[in-house]
Amino acid sequence: MNAPSARTAAELDLSLARVDAVVKLLDEGSTVPFIARYRKEVTGNADDETVAKIAERIAFHRELDERRDAILKSIDEQGKLSDELRAKIEAATTKTELEDLYLPYRPKRRTRATIAKERGLEPLADRMWAQADESGDTLRIAADFVDTEKDVPTADDALQGARDIVAERATETVVLREMVRRLTRDQGTVRVKAARGKKDEKSKFSDYYDYEERVARIAPHRIHAILRGEKEGFLYPRVTADTDRAKQLLFDRVVGRRRSIWRDHVRTALADAYDRLLGPQIETEIRVDLRLRADDKAIAVFASNLEDLLMAPPFGGKPVLAIDPGLRTGCKVVILGATGALREDGLVHPTAPRRDVEGTKRALDRWFAKHDDIAAIAIGNGTGGRETFDVVQAHVRERGWSLPVVLVNEAGASVYSASEIAREELPDHDVTVRGAVSIGRRLQDPLAELVKIDPRSIGVGQYQHDVDSKRLARALEDVVERCVNQVGVDVNTASPALLGYVSGLNARLARNIVAFRDEAGAIRRRVDLKKVKGLGAKTFEQAAGFLRVRDGDPLDDSAVHPERYGLVKSIARDLGRDVSELAGDTAAVRRIDPKRYVDDDVGLYTLQDIVTELEKPGRDPRDRFEAVGFRDDVHELEDLRTDMVLPGVVTNVTHFGAFVDVGVHQDGLVHVSQIADRFVQDPSDELHVGQAVTVRVLDVDRDRRRVALTIKGV
Repeated sequence: MNAPSARTAAELDLSLARVDAVVKLLDEGSTVPFIARYRKEVTGNADDETVAKIAERIAFHRELDERRDAILKSIDEQGKLSDELRAKIEAATTKTELEDLYLPYRPKRRTRATIAKERGLEPLADRMWAQADESGDTLRIAADFVDTEKDVPTADDALQGARDIVAERATETVVLREMVRRLTRDQGTVRVKAARGKKDEKSKFSDYYDYEERVARIAPHRIHAILRGEKEGFLYPRVTADTDRAKQLLFDRVVGRRRSIWRDHVRTALADAYDRLLGPQIETEIRVDLRLRADDKAIAVFASNLEDLLMAPPFGGKPVLAIDPGLRTGCKVVILGATGALREDGLVHPTAPRRDVEGTKRALDRWFAKHDDIAAIAIGNGTGGRETFDVVQAHVRERGWSLPVVLVNEAGASVYSASEIAREELPDHDVTVRGAVSIGRRLQDPLAELVKIDPRSIGVGQYQHDVDSKRLARALEDVVERCVNQVGVDVNTASPALLGYVSGLNARLARNIVAFRDEAGAIRRRVDLKKVKGLGAKTFEQAAGFLRVRDGDPLDDSAVHPERYGLVKSIARDLGRDVSELAGDTAAVRRIDPKRYVDDDVGLYTLQDIVTELEKPGRDPRDRFEAVGFRDDVHELEDLRTDMVLPGVVTNVTHFGAFVDVGVHQDGLVHVSQIADRFVQDPSDELHVGQAVTVRVLDVDRDRRRVALTIKGV
């Protein structure tokens, strides 16, 4: 039995030394972002994805080994652990293999087979199972087992009991289970019918009322759709194999060409084993596998979309005016400072029912006169968003103001506005003000604002409510952590929610940092973090490189880790410069020869990262912000016509296609077949959330409010 590290190395096609190095760091308490960024020499330049995969597989193998040990102990305590069985258990590489081997020894409730054994029929079953080379009549042989006191009144009853034992034995035989499993997985079918009484009822599951697809080929999103239909009482799905073929395979394997007097009894027992035990068990197992497969894809899609959303280009630390659109109650307006602090709020009514356009214009003029540093206007894209956008955009053009007016995706803003985080940040304001503030901050820095919201409320998932909630939450948390640490965090302006995702930190330490900076006025140097309550040496090591201190030592505003400050100062001295002069001086930095500074403590990977940081200290890895607009003549679904060409923004990518906002309050679907002129296996290979695209309208279903779009040939 190989150690978890060896198995992981083989699976991921990595050297054992690299895996062992990562595992050692993980076991010492290092985080994935820290290992990937600051321990490249130790890991052979393993990136965060590789480190995360190693961590995942090591956890799997350790859990597998714990289960293996528990099984070995259980069987040993029963006195049934042979050397051969131990070897098989120790060689098992999957949970399925382990559980198959353990099945005959697993404590179980009373079954027909156990009752038959209690009645003394196991010797008869042994002869039947072994296809004993004997002559005679099976009824006469079985007559020797008749015992009214044991509730075996006839020879037929004895034979039935023996067949029950054989059926269970076949079910618990590893090779037979795997044979049926493989047949069902490779050639089986998912068959779906309408649930009783639902056949004539129209629903979103109507397409599945009479549906059939191979197990091996069914798409993950269809699995979730079928399972949801079953949960809501509309569908009755089954996983089936060719029953006759399955039974024949069992018979051929157990009996084959032997002409024993027990032949027909075994055939009957094996058919019963399949119908009553093995078939249903494998069906349940395959359904679980299908669900896990669908969950894996859905979680991967959600994680990819979330990463694209979090890493969307920020407008930056500049004052903005933000509007949360509304109809009856009006549009809430807030003015935010460069750091997202609320300066002022108000209310306008540019849309129905009041349509006070002139009053809205006067209010805008007043706010712009008072706050002459406003650099952009953010408008939520919810109900009334396009109408509000048109009024504001027209006035901006009329006044000749040179600033972008941006429609901002407000998904989840209402969740934030009612949250405890929002109440802590804006305790003296109601949910309408908080929602508008969130919209404005999303424009300034999407990452910093979206981390305050449960990712499942942001609306970029695929069947997110159908997947395992714990697995989804864990995967999404990993994405947020990766994005936060990739960008870096301003330690003096970051919210506790944002700080909590920094490598090595948690919610408690994040609050302690905020309390410390509030008391001190500001954190002036990274080293001051060591004064924060509860933040020890190990935590400082893990977190410091990802925390930025602006307007001070340039190294504190970079991704250079404090453990390398001495090295950087030595490099600067060699160039005859001070560190503050060297940072940002491209010509001087490019004269650095990294190889000159390689030693036993620091390697080339780290030195190359240091040079990159010195050239552009504090750089943001996200793309440059560009506002995306919509057609001025398209506002509602009714404005769309077939063959219209429209600008749009990708809002969600799924396994079956991508949804695009074209400014009509209803995202259109670009089916996977309409993404490119070539075959596209995975839409995420071609499109990402936030991407600007040009689409053509294929069809508009106004009754169901569905829009079909294409990118092909546009």
